[in-house]
Amino acid sequence: QVQLVESGGGLVQAGGSLRLSCAASGSIWSIGGMGWYRQTPGKQRELVADITSDGRTNYADSVKGRFTISRDNAKNTVYLQMNSLKPEDTAVYYCNAGVRIAWSSGTRPYWGQGTQVTVSS
Repeated sequence: QVQLVESGGGLVQAGGSLRLSCAASGSIWSIGGMGWYRQTPGKQRELVADITSDGRTNYADSVKGRFTISRDNAKNTVYLQMNSLKPEDTAVYYCNAGVRIAWSSGTRPYWGQGTQVTVSS
């Protein structure tokens, strides 16, 4: 069993910053790509940023230059530093990780439970 636990969400004023963390634990052989997604009511979940196991990053156009994704492979943890936050960044943020639970298993995606980020104007 693999668990992803997010932390760091909350309420912040426009222009402020938050840092999200997501730690993976359980029966982990290796972790490939990790990422952050967000979802607002009535809309599909969308990619915010992702990062490969060797550190290559990818960002949604709406967050480029404001958000930074990073990871600590020794801790099985991915971070999202969010600066210059805007009201339109308000959403539930979910982390995602591609995990192998054994050397012979394939990679499957796991999701965290989500953390609310609210940006007030």
